[in-house]
Amino acid sequence: MTARVDLKIAPSHEQLELIPAAVEEFAERDNWPPDLVFKLNLVLEELGVNIVNYSGATGDIEISLVSDSERVTVEIADDGRPFNPLEDLDSPDISAPLGERPIGGLGVHIVRTMMDEMRYSREDGKNKLAMTKLKTE
Repeated sequence: MTARVDLKIAPSHEQLELIPAAVEEFAERDNWPPDLVFKLNLVLEELGVNIVNYSGATGDIEISLVSDSERVTVEIADDGRPFNPLEDLDSPDISAPLGERPIGGLGVHIVRTMMDEMRYSREDGKNKLAMTKLKTE
């Protein structure tokens, strides 16, 4: 059986605070393991903060979660500047000592690491990122 939840929030830090509760409510109804809930909340927080802080988005951030027996698919869309997180950033040097690393730049790396599949497109003036996370690893 497939379940779905859709959210539309304004691009603000206050509105980002609504996401974890919606994810957790959906996860409880669909019986997700706790580590999956943690990973999806972390991914959505990282992406949401990047949209609010850097994209220049003025319209709603659109988030959909679709869950079936094997995976959760997350789609996030915003009307900010074009930004492909799969190509537009270099991977951070995580082998350097902490004191020598630049501040920031790990959020997209965390997202790439946590998700099993990612696809980006720019459609109708919007960044669209679709990500899949398997329920079991």
